[in-house]
Amino acid sequence: MIHIEALHKTYSSGGRTVSALANVNLHIPKGKIFGIIGRSGAGKSTLLRTFNLLERPTQGKIYIDGRDITQLDKAELNRVRQSIGMVFQSFNLLSSKTVLDNIGFPLKLAGGYSQAQRAERVDELLELVGLQAHKHKYPAQLSGGQKQRVGIARAIAHAPKLLLCDEATSALDPETTQSILGLLEEINVRLGLTIVLITHEMHVIRSICDHVAVIDSGGIVETGEVKEVFLHPRHAVTKSLVAENTYDDLALDGQRAMTGNGRRLRLTYVGDAAYQPLLSVVAAQTSATITILQGAVSRIKKTPFGQMLVEIGGEAEEFAKVQELFQRLDIRCEVLN
Repeated sequence: MIHIEALHKTYSSGGRTVSALANVNLHIPKGKIFGIIGRSGAGKSTLLRTFNLLERPTQGKIYIDGRDITQLDKAELNRVRQSIGMVFQSFNLLSSKTVLDNIGFPLKLAGGYSQAQRAERVDELLELVGLQAHKHKYPAQLSGGQKQRVGIARAIAHAPKLLLCDEATSALDPETTQSILGLLEEINVRLGLTIVLITHEMHVIRSICDHVAVIDSGGIVETGEVKEVFLHPRHAVTKSLVAENTYDDLALDGQRAMTGNGRRLRLTYVGDAAYQPLLSVVAAQTSATITILQGAVSRIKKTPFGQMLVEIGGEAEEFAKVQELFQRLDIRCEVLN
């Protein structure tokens, strides 16, 4: 769907050149929810806005459905932009227009739709986002979550292929955030829409994304499937983001004091293994003692996963046997001491 090659973006400020994006290479598959995460100032908003050329890169190529949009003329670019919807953090609704008129505005702007066709399409969208009872209200009469639902409906009014979400939940409370994320996931499944969202919160990525890219100082430092990046982060920035945005019971502390003279293992298991009595199986086949220091089971999108910190007591040969058994059970082991 989106393929980015050697993307750079620089600005001139106070007589000096400032780099916002540096050699970004990225592939975003069609029909997936792709997250871009980074701290404030990392360059994620700038990167997202290059996907529809609201920010034109200084150098590099941006392919959407095989076409380099940086090479398109104004008329062709406008046609491409009609296939890209965008949802904003601050909603960006027209305060003087009703919900109905806000959602129908891009259809009116594009032309080619009769008033009856626009009304029919708006009704479909209102049902999709759950706002049928609010169609004649004005933005000032809506809650934050309702405003964002209007923003989402407006963004997909023209049946785009791609939906860009610029910190779409950062202004919302946790409960409303989850409802909006649920709506985005439903839209992705029902419409087959490719969604790219940026955020600074790892729990947003963990909730609905299939793939993630981590950006820092204008460059992509890590990318991959969410479950791999979340459970086994490699870059220091990714590790920090995971640690900061993980529930306390999942932030396994590798420095936790041992109960005895054993060796510590960090265990990670994904899928059905998260609900299996794996420790009992291993304990029954070795003479090693296994002490649970910490552990939890949770989910990444719809996939269950578990993490556990254990201490293994016994002879060295028994420790090796325990490791082998865990590996046979498809449990990833990390030796901490």
